[in-house]
Amino acid sequence: MATWRNAVRISIEGDGHVQEDISGYAGASAWVVDGATPLLPQLGLPGPSDPSWYARRLDLLLTEAAAAPEAGHGAGSGQQVLADALARMDALAQEVAGEERARFPSAAICLAQLTEDGVEIVALADCHAVVELEDASLVHVTHEPADLRVLHFDDAAGEREQLIRDRELRNTPGRLWVARREPEAARHARTVQLPAPRRVVLASDGAWRAVDLGIVDGAGGFLHACRSAVAAQEMLLELRRRQRETGESADDATLITVERIDAAERLP
Repeated sequence: MATWRNAVRISIEGDGHVQEDISGYAGASAWVVDGATPLLPQLGLPGPSDPSWYARRLDLLLTEAAAAPEAGHGAGSGQQVLADALARMDALAQEVAGEERARFPSAAICLAQLTEDGVEIVALADCHAVVELEDASLVHVTHEPADLRVLHFDDAAGEREQLIRDRELRNTPGRLWVARREPEAARHARTVQLPAPRRVVLASDGAWRAVDLGIVDGAGGFLHACRSAVAAQEMLLELRRRQRETGESADDATLITVERIDAAERLP
């Protein structure tokens, strides 16, 4: 079965907090995780911050889930891998946080899973995937901005109160679902089945700001910049320069480019 080969992986820290993004790949699975900056009191988990701890733990648990026999090295589903990793997280959460859910850290995630028929993209919240198919066409996949369902107020105090309430209601019926500790979140992800890819770029929304600010032209420009480590680093450095000039608070920016390799290519 086909697996991923890493081509580019870059992560740069934003302003105001420690790095809370991470990316990785194992076998037929690749992912980017963007830890949600806490609005509620943190639990004091053993890391630089609760979101940082969560992102790194989920990265390890995704690696374990991708290597599980049922993942099938290309025959399984992305939803299955994500649900398995979140079930492992739930077991860990029980040890470190008991039944706590609302204050347990969470993250946006985008996962690319090679299957027998092609690739499955699974997205929760606002990470992004750009898939280059064998015919050179591109598909951009994301879910929804994390705070899309928040009502906006004229005063900052009212808006913050609504943001906190929105965070408390996540992963409940009718609200935004994110990666946290509930395995059923995988069923609420945006899932897109595509034919066999050449390569996939996965990015946190902080890296995707390069598209939002016009530094690169849409999904195609982003994919082109992410074909090499030098070009991707130049894009992110320009992003940071632009953000400094405008006074925009810079979020963590993380991207990973993976290329599909078939079994025959792996033979010595």
